[in-house]
Amino acid sequence: METKPNHTASRRNNAAFPVRIPNAIISLVSIVVATGVWELFGRGVNPIFASYPSAIFVAAAKMAETGIIFRALFESLQPLAVGYVLAMLAGIPLGLLVGRYRWAEFGIGIYVTGFYAMPLVALIPLFVLWFGLGFGVKVAIILVLSIFPITINTWAGVKAVPKTLIEVGTSFVASNAAIMWKIIVPATLPYIMTGMRLAVGRAIIAMVVAEFFTAITGLGGIILKAGDNFDTARMFVPVFVLMALGIGLTALVSWLESKVAPWQKEIAGSE
Repeated sequence: METKPNHTASRRNNAAFPVRIPNAIISLVSIVVATGVWELFGRGVNPIFASYPSAIFVAAAKMAETGIIFRALFESLQPLAVGYVLAMLAGIPLGLLVGRYRWAEFGIGIYVTGFYAMPLVALIPLFVLWFGLGFGVKVAIILVLSIFPITINTWAGVKAVPKTLIEVGTSFVASNAAIMWKIIVPATLPYIMTGMRLAVGRAIIAMVVAEFFTAITGLGGIILKAGDNFDTARMFVPVFVLMALGIGLTALVSWLESKVAPWQKEIAGSE
């Protein structure tokens, strides 16, 4: 018996599954709309108090022509890279240790939680006494401010590993090292990557704060000097560079997650 195609059901299916707009287009439209609104209303504000996109673009072009923005970015990236890598190298093993062993959780975890809640910026004068005003103190500030999101998320990831997986490893007489590297670490990778993404923002903030309170150089130095001169357009240039840096580094961590934990994207619930 010949059946006719059900056009009503087909239309319903098309309505249920609309055309998917690419993520890049959504982001681009959002930026264009926000920039247009800012340009429209920003022109009516006193330039001492705020600026607008076209004026910021002109200031950025001048700073790029002289090369000052590139030199400042290079100066800021050096302690940022060293401090962030050290935070990763120390924070991930510390989180695994605290999450895996009860003696470490109650003996060390209390300090991790306490230091994470403490306003670490208040310790900057002490860091200056210890490390001086140069490269070392910037690395120390970035390390201290960015290590705890990595540690705490890794800790939470270890705690979230199902006990049944560990019991399977134990039943096969696997060593503690094998259980750690074959079971716990792979299961904890999404949490580690989340901690690394959160640490990117903390590291950038720490870098700017370090440049404010120590040797006034880099992007933070430009912000401080432009603010002292009430040059808001020039001040916004390094701010947007820092925003772009944060977006780029966060995207880099997300890309790294897609390589080391590709299964996470398959089980994610976002649309």
